[in-house]
Amino acid sequence: MRNRKSFLQKSSFFLLVMFLFIYPICGLAQISKGKKVKNAPIFSQVVYQGNDRVYAENPLNSDEFYNPILQGCYPDPSITRKGNDYFLVCSSFAMFPGVPVFHSKDLVNWKQIGHVLDRPSQLNVCHAGTSNGIYAPTIRYNPGNDTFYMITTQTTGGFGNMMVKTKDPFKGWGEPIKLNFGGIDPSIFFDDDGKAYIVHNDGPVKKMYNGHRTIKIWEYDVEKDCLIPNTDKIIVNGGTRFEKKPFWIEAPHIYKKDGRYYLMCAEGGTGDTHSEVVFVSNHVRGPYTEAPGNPILTQRYLDSERMNKVDWAGHADVVEGPDGKYYGVFLAIRPNEKNQVNIGRETFILPVDWSGIFPVFENGLIPMEPKLKLPKGIENKAGKEGYLPNGNFSFVENFASSPLDYRWVGVRGPVEKFASLVNGGLQIIPSMTNIKENEPLSGVWCRQQHSSFSFTTRLEYAPKSEVDLAGIACLQSKENHYVFGLTKKGQETCLMLVKTEKGNSEVITNILIKNNTSVYLQVKAVGNDYQFGYSMDGANFIDAGNVVSGDILSTNVAGGFVGCMLGLYATSGNTLK
Repeated sequence: MRNRKSFLQKSSFFLLVMFLFIYPICGLAQISKGKKVKNAPIFSQVVYQGNDRVYAENPLNSDEFYNPILQGCYPDPSITRKGNDYFLVCSSFAMFPGVPVFHSKDLVNWKQIGHVLDRPSQLNVCHAGTSNGIYAPTIRYNPGNDTFYMITTQTTGGFGNMMVKTKDPFKGWGEPIKLNFGGIDPSIFFDDDGKAYIVHNDGPVKKMYNGHRTIKIWEYDVEKDCLIPNTDKIIVNGGTRFEKKPFWIEAPHIYKKDGRYYLMCAEGGTGDTHSEVVFVSNHVRGPYTEAPGNPILTQRYLDSERMNKVDWAGHADVVEGPDGKYYGVFLAIRPNEKNQVNIGRETFILPVDWSGIFPVFENGLIPMEPKLKLPKGIENKAGKEGYLPNGNFSFVENFASSPLDYRWVGVRGPVEKFASLVNGGLQIIPSMTNIKENEPLSGVWCRQQHSSFSFTTRLEYAPKSEVDLAGIACLQSKENHYVFGLTKKGQETCLMLVKTEKGNSEVITNILIKNNTSVYLQVKAVGNDYQFGYSMDGANFIDAGNVVSGDILSTNVAGGFVGCMLGLYATSGNTLK
């Protein structure tokens, strides 16, 4: 722990230690009720409102639903089925808890039922960059032993490639099983004869060009939960059309249909050349022959100026739907008007035509539309009966009860380390860690889910020194973010907006706040234009300076794999001056 000269900082640390002792980590967002701690910020009534033009201009008919099915940073989807129940998981990177898991009966209406990795013993991302941590989970049901498996790459904490299991995804998952192989993006396949196989991305025996990767297969012992030694074999070298130097073959999944084995993979990197390709074999360990019509899903050939642009499509998984048709979930992006990717990679769905030898995503090679037809007999219940909303929607959070809604997560650690419910809202005990460090942040965070949105909260706070700060933040990484909050400037309380780009911070505005410890804070965006504002009454907002650019919150500028996170943030180690 770094030395602090200020008595106030030492006191804050003492309060934090007491808080952690009183409220031990349980790994879930089961926020305890607590007493008000002196000088700790309290946030109340968060209001989020999405207002994207595409939804306003394309209202739903009674037989339609919106695509994507999961808005915001929910990339790398994988899906499995047991009977009439479908379960879907996504990458979560440095968010805690990790690997959100969703349930549906019809592939249209979804509820989040929790997270797969909800305990520190399963997930260690406390020093991870926001785009490190959990990559590309795969979920599979094994009818042979009535067990669900989630296999993934955890790039931090010494886990590497790992697997967890459960008999019931509604009731939590077991402890990690480490898998001793290299590469990323593992997937498990259970054959009809009870045997199991793991496929994953790995490096080549001899690298021939940049981006040259392979797909490798192992036999897996289901009884002992381990790889069978010396069974590894490369089944795809490079990807499709090797002479054209295909790059980043990854995210493999094996399926069996009509006695044949199909290997489906992402190819071309996870940006604007992303695609999905497929191979077939008569034997699970190959040799595999590529489909002559590859890719079977991509948007890379299309007009870059098309309306309602969806791009970067790939990293898919396929399942048979309740109507007997096949459907594929995959990641794609909806860039804003400046082609910036602030929302991040989202989860989409399309029907899959598998009437021939090879599967093909229906309308997956032409510009994707924002709406799809409902499968016969299915009702769109988005935003009703506990189902996730989509399109333009709002949510209001009063922090009135525990556990918190699953939309609220921590960055690099459990939110209950710092948060408690008090009369009037959510109290956050500031830590000495600040937003420019790869450490657990004291705060709660949700995903930006629209290009045009507003995010508003009421903050009750009386900072005591310049190292104290609490407010809202728009986070892409520790190097790229905005912070808008109350702090001290000398002896005066002020509202400060700071932009950090590539690690360099700039104070955009300082606003003196006299004799008031309660203020409403807001960030709103229209595409790439972000505006921060404040209000004393919650109705009349004053702009805090001019419109600022959201480009630093985009994947294009900041890099990495995540979308913007909107947070209620506090620190007693502020370095933004």
